[in-house]
Amino acid sequence: MVVNVSGRALATLALLIFTAWAPAALADIPGIPAFTVTPGEEEGVQEYSVSLQILALMTALTFLPAMLMMMTSFTRIIVVFAILRQALGLQSTPSNQILLGLTLFLTIFIMKPVLEEVNEVALQPYMQEELSSLEAVEQASQPFRKFMLAQTRESDLGLFMRIADEQYDTAEDVSFWVLLPAFVTSELKTAFQIGFILFIPFLIIDMVVASVLMAMGMMMLSPIIISLPFKIMLFVLVDGWALIMGTLAASYGI
Repeated sequence: MVVNVSGRALATLALLIFTAWAPAALADIPGIPAFTVTPGEEEGVQEYSVSLQILALMTALTFLPAMLMMMTSFTRIIVVFAILRQALGLQSTPSNQILLGLTLFLTIFIMKPVLEEVNEVALQPYMQEELSSLEAVEQASQPFRKFMLAQTRESDLGLFMRIADEQYDTAEDVSFWVLLPAFVTSELKTAFQIGFILFIPFLIIDMVVASVLMAMGMMMLSPIIISLPFKIMLFVLVDGWALIMGTLAASYGI
C-alpha cells in the first residue's frame, strides 16, 4: 500500500514539474514562419519560401492519382483489361492488383517519350535553378498537352467547347479545363471500341457451347462452365496478351 501511494505521489510531482517547465521551455524554441515572399530578379516576379513550396508539393501529391488516370494512357488500358477479364468469364483472375500493376508499367512504357521531354525541358532546368517553380510547371504541361491533343477526337473537343461556350483559333490555344474532359471522353470511346472487338470471339464461343448443350438436352448445365476452358485455350493459342498489349501500344502510335 505504501508503494502504491509513493508511486502516485511521484507521478503527480513529475506532472506538476512538467506543467510548470514546458511552457517556458517551448517558448524558447524559434517558430517556423508559415511562408516568406521575396521579390525576384525580374520586376513583378516573386519567389516563395521552401517551406511553402513543400506545402504546395504535398498538396499537389494528393491529385497525383487523378492526374495519372486522367492525363495518361492509364484509363484506356485499365478499361480494356477489365472488359477482357469480363469477356473471358474470369471474375477475379487476374486480380485487381495484377491488372493495376500491369496497367501502370504499360502506361510508363507508352508515356516514356512524354516523360523524357518533361525531364528535359522542365525538371532539369528547374533542378539547375534556370527556371522558377511556376515556369517549370508551365513547361512541363506542354508535352502532356501535345500528347492529349493527339489522342482527342475533334468531335469531343468541339462538344466541350460548345458546353463551355468558348472558341479557339487553333487546337494549341484550347484551355486545359476543356481539353482534359475531351481527352478522357475520347479515351473511354477508344477503350470501349477495343473491348467490343475483344468480346466478339468469346461471345461466339459462348453461343456455340450454349447451342450444343441445348441440342443435347443438357439445359441444367451452365454454358459458362463448359465454355471457359475453350476461351482460355483460344486466348493462349493466339498469344492474346501479346496481341492486346501490342494493340494498345500501337493505338498511341508506338
